[in-house]
Amino acid sequence: MPKLKTNKAAKKRYSYTATGKVKRTKSNRRHLLSNKTSRAKSRGKVQDAYADKTCVSGIKRLLPYGN
Repeated sequence: MPKLKTNKAAKKRYSYTATGKVKRTKSNRRHLLSNKTSRAKSRGKVQDAYADKTCVSGIKRLLPYGN
């Protein structure tokens, strides 16, 4: 059976923790930060953001080898 391809877009957005949870990056932290309020910017700084339980099965399909 051939190897499965990893979805590169999902690989950049999600990763796995040591316990197998799916970790995600917070949104709205890439650019145009001068227009955002300090409150909005600080909300994005939180490190531990995990993917919703309803989306995990779809994400695991996109990342077959636990990248």
